[in-house]
Amino acid sequence: MGKLILTPNIAGADDFYADLIDTHEGLSKEESDALNARLILILANHIGEREVLSEALRTARATAKG
Repeated sequence: MGKLILTPNIAGADDFYADLIDTHEGLSKEESDALNARLILILANHIGEREVLSEALRTARATAKG
């Protein structure tokens, strides 16, 4: 089983961030939220390891405001 990687692990992280922002260009808030949901599901499917995905959910929730 894999472990959730929380340290920087993306080659060209700034370029990826720019691509992510560009992908949202011109979308409404609702369209942007839907795009994010689709992206999450696509990447979750790619990861495919339920334990890693559960850890990611817990980590994201622990760092959410509210």
